[in-house]
Amino acid sequence: MEVPTPATLDAAFSAIGRTHSAALITLVDAVTFSQRQRIVEFAAKHRVPAIYQVREFIDAGGLMSYGLNMLGMYRRTAIYVDRVLKGAKPADLPVEQPTMFELVINLKTAKALGLTIPQSLLGRADEVIQ
Repeated sequence: MEVPTPATLDAAFSAIGRTHSAALITLVDAVTFSQRQRIVEFAAKHRVPAIYQVREFIDAGGLMSYGLNMLGMYRRTAIYVDRVLKGAKPADLPVEQPTMFELVINLKTAKALGLTIPQSLLGRADEVIQ
């Protein structure tokens, strides 16, 4: 479902509720990030397991995230800013692909949803929130 504005989030929630979705995958954009608390609360209220693209949703109580390690991205950005400030032309700097990803699992949320996270998945997690 597309959610172009915060006002359209309720319609998306209604549509998800009507379809009795078994799971929810939330991609990050300005709207979903700014409305992450509402999205996490919806998933919890309707007992829908959800995975998110960034850990901030997990910090808000979400089940799990797998995506870019934003701190790593910010650090790489600082290196580029330093190069530009030292005279490098931005057009001459190489484009980099992200290489640092993280899996974060919230066991408290899993328990509230009645889910058991397999040990094999927990072992691969970069962080497990108790």
